Amino acid sequence: MQFTFSASTGVPFMMLCLFAVITVGYLLGRISIKGVSLGTAGVFIAALVFGCVFYQDLSAALTVGEASYITGALKIIENIGLMFFVTAVGFIAGPGFVSNFKKNFKSYVLLGLVIIVAGAVVCIACIFVGRNFTELENNELTAMMVGLFSGALTSTPAFSASKDAVATGLDSIVSTGYGIAYLFGVVGVVLFVQLVPKIMGADIAAEREKITATDVGEKRNYKGKLIEMDDFGLMPLALAVLIGVSIGSLKFGNFSLTTTGGCLLTGLLFGHFQHVGPISLMPKTTTLKVLRELGLVFFLMGAGISGGSRFIELFEPVYFLYGMIMTIAPMIIGFFVAKYLLKLPLFNNLGSITGGMTSTPALGTLIGVTGTEDVASAYAATYPVALISVVFASQLIIIFFS
Repeated sequence: MQFTFSASTGVPFMMLCLFAVITVGYLLGRISIKGVSLGTAGVFIAALVFGCVFYQDLSAALTVGEASYITGALKIIENIGLMFFVTAVGFIAGPGFVSNFKKNFKSYVLLGLVIIVAGAVVCIACIFVGRNFTELENNELTAMMVGLFSGALTSTPAFSASKDAVATGLDSIVSTGYGIAYLFGVVGVVLFVQLVPKIMGADIAAEREKITATDVGEKRNYKGKLIEMDDFGLMPLALAVLIGVSIGSLKFGNFSLTTTGGCLLTGLLFGHFQHVGPISLMPKTTTLKVLRELGLVFFLMGAGISGGSRFIELFEPVYFLYGMIMTIAPMIIGFFVAKYLLKLPLFNNLGSITGGMTSTPALGTLIGVTGTEDVASAYAATYPVALISVVFASQLIIIFFS
């Protein structure tokens, strides 16, 4: 029996495929090899494989109109996921952001900037070197390199900002670069925080005592009852997205915050102030966690399928090498700056590295290695600055080197 695609069967079938990608992705993410697993990133790998193996054939079986409809639907899913994810991250980081910035600029915040600048410099160097070893046009090579850069630092906001900033038609190249570098970007940082204490022969108990949990600013608490606009806090989140998208659409010459930067900034501000008069601006914590995860899944699925459609065409081993360098070099530079210039204790150092590399999986691993949640203080202080900096760095590289 032959299955024929049509407007009534092809589109629903593709929707089923999307949920199959999510299912397989989570199963893949649960696989653990000596304590290392992909987690939610498994969805991206599953989507990448789906896009690589099946998407073009399925699209070819549909009419032009149907294929365009599915492509547009994927883009909408991806963008909605992006807005949910980035805004939720801003809300979660917002309460301690200003306090952390004031208290720890010379250590955690400075280290976050050092890591991102180091990664950006390596990315730029790879662009100049890569011009001698590729057939890609200059703007295509830059798109590939910023994709590798965002993947190497496992930065979804930088990835999405890069996709927004490149010229029309180049976003799939960014997705491919992100996919090439992302896997080592995850595994590399996870291995780094496990191997460094062993290489240095660290006394885990002694190093644990050096961590001061009070480094991170306390969340702002308000007395009195605030007015909640709805049971889950979806209204303030929707308002933050609305304002964030509006801010992100503003252009200053060739530069803009994009949807990513606008939603992140608005989320941080809402999370910091938390209320306007008696009206609460904070969604429930459970709401933020769910939307952060759901948004990330939707975004990674849409981006992965898009990147996978050209993965085989664009993949070269040298790009994987570039991605490895962009992961390893910033970590090593950041580690030595933290150790010898900022004089941070080992676990504060490594916590800052996970924040500077925007690697949540590595933080989870570090908590297991150290046996204490207090390492999250260094992560939380470094992460927001690194997150914002890598978004700006990605766009600046595209503007000046395309």
